Amino acid sequence: MSIINIRNLTKTYGKSRGIENVSLEVNKGEIFGFIGPNGAGKSTTIKLLLNLIFPNSGEAKIFELDCVMQTTKIKERMGYVPSEVRYYDNMKVQDLINYAKSFHTNVDNDYVKELCKTFDIELEKNINQLSLGNKKKVAIVQALIHKPQVLILDEPTNGLDPLIQQKLFATLLRLKEEGTTTFLSSHNLTEVEEFCDRVAIIKEGKIIDVKNISEFSNKKIKRITLKLSQDIKEEIKAVGGEIIESTENSLVFNYNSDINKLLTVIGKYNLEDLIVEEKKLSEVFMSYYEMEEK
Repeated sequence: MSIINIRNLTKTYGKSRGIENVSLEVNKGEIFGFIGPNGAGKSTTIKLLLNLIFPNSGEAKIFELDCVMQTTKIKERMGYVPSEVRYYDNMKVQDLINYAKSFHTNVDNDYVKELCKTFDIELEKNINQLSLGNKKKVAIVQALIHKPQVLILDEPTNGLDPLIQQKLFATLLRLKEEGTTTFLSSHNLTEVEEFCDRVAIIKEGKIIDVKNISEFSNKKIKRITLKLSQDIKEEIKAVGGEIIESTENSLVFNYNSDINKLLTVIGKYNLEDLIVEEKKLSEVFMSYYEMEEK
């Protein structure tokens, strides 16, 4: 069952690029990753989901409700953490949380206290006394206080120390078990690999691909380094190798084809050394951008 539905969504900023014909479906209970370089269209997409800006064409729906016409109903069941947190400087953290609670009905105060304890919130401090990371923690609690059914997180770990990052994802996994859907925009490919079910890759305002994380993992792309004096680049290319680096005494390439064909080729030569490494998921993602730029 899909919770977020985006269909042919387009937003332009005059001559500046926004997004073009973006289509996505995010299922109930997923942690869905949304990645891409700066300026790719991640923030534009999120702002459209939040109805902070209006599309030129296409539509976005959450809970089958239109993000433009029914945004108030959507936000009653949604939590949002922005990439950059801005609050009233002279407001106390406790007052801010109480203010946030006032927008929702039937808030579980014990749950809010538990969240503040989990994320080590300094309730008696003013906002202007908080570091970037501590402001982000307040934003996380604010997003969670009403037990939302959908979370939209824009770079949520930016500024957080490793312990709090760990607590955040432990919380997200627990909410996932309860059916909460999380839309996670992040530059941290390690956390995307570890916690997301699926991922969409956006570049220059367009979706390049949407994949299950397991599909990336199952590609089993290897980075192979050969130490040898002969030049065998063409033979490696012929069996599916993607050359990364070549010198007089070594050859580095990516490989995900039939390993037996590769062994037949390199078995003809006297190797000084052979190094085989599984490519990290982040390297697999990066290959999408590299291929697009060639």
